[in-house]
Amino acid sequence: MAFVNFVYRSLFRRTSTFTLTIVVGALVFERAFDQGADAVFDHLNQGVRTQE
Repeated sequence: MAFVNFVYRSLFRRTSTFTLTIVVGALVFERAFDQGADAVFDHLNQGVRTQE
């Protein structure tokens, strides 16, 4: 319960920090999702030659 109170007091109490938390979280999620999708794509297409 103390962790929840700490997170609330440090991140979600003020509107500006709440907004910043959402924006940073979205950017981190987007970056991680993009890299994960690229890794899956590369793994599935390993050994396949592309025509150029």
